Amino acid sequence: MHLVEAVLFLMALVIVSNVLSHYIVAVPVSLIQVALGLGAALFFHLEINLATDWFMLLFIAPLLFYDGRNFPRRELWELRGPIIGNAIFLVFVTMLVGGYLIHFLIPPMPLPASFALAAILSPTDPIAVQSLAKRVHLPKGVLHLVSGESLINDASGLFGFKYGIAATMTGTFVLGNAVRDFFYVAIVGALAGLVLISLINLSRKWLLQQGINDVILHTILQVLTPFFIYLVVDEFMHASGVIAVVVAGLLSNTRYNRYIAALPELRIVSERTWDIIVYTLNGIIFLILGIELPVAMTDTIADHEVSTFQALGFVVVVYLGILIVRTLWIYGYMLLVKRSKEGKASWRAALLSGISGVRGAITLVGVLAVPAALSNGDAFPERSLMLFIAAGVVVLSLIVAIIALPLVTRSVAPLQTRGSTIVTDDSGDQDDDDSNDIRIISMSQAQTFVFQMAVRRVESERRETNQKAALDLIAEYQYLIRRLELAEDTGAAIPPLIQDELDLRKVGVQGELYALDDLWRDNKIMSKSYAKARKQLQHRLNDLDSMAKRSGRPTFRMLFERSALRLSHWWYTVASEQNRSHRFFNERLFIEKETAKGGLKYLSQFLRQKENKAHNYNRQVIYALIVQYRNRIASVKALNTHKSTQYEQELGRLRAIAFAAERAAIHDLTEKGYITMTMAQKLNQNVNFTENAATLTSLEEV
Repeated sequence: MHLVEAVLFLMALVIVSNVLSHYIVAVPVSLIQVALGLGAALFFHLEINLATDWFMLLFIAPLLFYDGRNFPRRELWELRGPIIGNAIFLVFVTMLVGGYLIHFLIPPMPLPASFALAAILSPTDPIAVQSLAKRVHLPKGVLHLVSGESLINDASGLFGFKYGIAATMTGTFVLGNAVRDFFYVAIVGALAGLVLISLINLSRKWLLQQGINDVILHTILQVLTPFFIYLVVDEFMHASGVIAVVVAGLLSNTRYNRYIAALPELRIVSERTWDIIVYTLNGIIFLILGIELPVAMTDTIADHEVSTFQALGFVVVVYLGILIVRTLWIYGYMLLVKRSKEGKASWRAALLSGISGVRGAITLVGVLAVPAALSNGDAFPERSLMLFIAAGVVVLSLIVAIIALPLVTRSVAPLQTRGSTIVTDDSGDQDDDDSNDIRIISMSQAQTFVFQMAVRRVESERRETNQKAALDLIAEYQYLIRRLELAEDTGAAIPPLIQDELDLRKVGVQGELYALDDLWRDNKIMSKSYAKARKQLQHRLNDLDSMAKRSGRPTFRMLFERSALRLSHWWYTVASEQNRSHRFFNERLFIEKETAKGGLKYLSQFLRQKENKAHNYNRQVIYALIVQYRNRIASVKALNTHKSTQYEQELGRLRAIAFAAERAAIHDLTEKGYITMTMAQKLNQNVNFTENAATLTSLEEV
């Protein structure tokens, strides 16, 4: 498979995996991606010739830069001690203990090679860590510790792996040279990242001062930054490109960068661009992990000297050994903190940190770089077993974390990878142990309230002259509100919201049928028009019954008919003056208007009945159906006149009023303490993004 075809195929699998995760909620999307990658390797014979250098450049550099941009800097500074300890000292401790353990289990594997394998198994994978953080509500301290160390422990692990392999190849090892080289790559990498990002920020500021303020240009410069820094530091300075991009990420998005204030839309565009990049790269990494599993395991499975069960036993023992070392290290640090600051040591927190340290693609990519032969031409000892153990530990660490963490934390949410969701509930940023403010509402609840306030404001502006524009805009908001409410309606075979909508829609369609029959009895329509309209309404009733049996999900035939209906409506809208003068066309519009009136009237009568009032139907559903019927009536009336600039002007004016109402609602929620400042920033960012998108759309239509 050619490179371009392989890339397109991988991107298609990323989309498929996220669609499948919507229906297979119990299985995290990362495991689905690993399985799809494995299937692609086995059934489509997809192969990717991995090389550590280009993999680090194309995948790890931008993702670490992104993590650095979004990592809480205050927490990073507060946890600098344990983060540095875990990222450097714990890696080398794991390398030593794990190396001796591996050599004890597998004597034919030389001790330097055992150290190399333990070193590459030491770093926690930042992508996998962020993926797990979405599944379970880890304590803030644990989450920031594991996330912080995952940013920089790659450098330590890869350094130890490099020297372990070199010692195996040459048979010599000089500790002094290794220590000197390590300090060089770490310190020079950090300083280079600091200097380069400062120069880049100054360059962007200079461009702004010259009047070059194109948002797309600045976004591209930001996206290219991690690739440029990694290449310069790694290729030309021979220092740690990993540390350089992390430092650059931490300093790239500080509040002192005034150019962000000069381009408020830059943040919106850049964040959404990064969302797309991270979404894609994160998914492809797990796919590559699955694709490389056969490469790593095939030789050992086919080896008759070491049975597969024995190799699996090695995987389990090595993983448990690394887990125990990590847990004991973290607990020991807690004891030291307890003595000095009267803190509290917790085995549970130590175990959480240990299990959360998931290994990922970096480990597998690194171990695949083990050469096939030594310097003297002999085969590299136990290379296939090294690959098998590394791949097994990666998969086992992910599975154990997915199963064990919900049991330890007693909380679980769907596992999501970075970039898979745009709007998150930032109320989770509030530490449950430190806050008892019960007034804080979720992001979904806050967003619903904001939309409702916008609808209320637009409704107050609705007049006969702007009826169509107002109803169209209200319908948009109703759709968004309905999506938010459905997202919180989980656990039932058919959510109450859907059930109410199905019941009330059937009532409305029945009212439309009654109105249609009245038109036929009064000889206001032709028999051909009557038969066609009645058949369509009866189809709608049948479809609603089918949806009730399918937990509210539409059938394929229903989706096809909806598309055909939209197409016919478009045809009516763009029909020529000749068609509009045709009797059948006018009669069709007349039926559409009168049946909508009949459905609205019958629905109102139904809701006024005492027994139906007691049912307490969802008010949002009722209002949405009323708006839809009013919109149908207004749409038919609008067809009699040209869709002039008056409609566009009114729609633009009402959108501006709605956006102002949204911002006022956000301010009100913040002032009353119902949402945090972080949540308010997210909500305002969404308003800004939507407003910019609406502006761009209106400009394109001019």
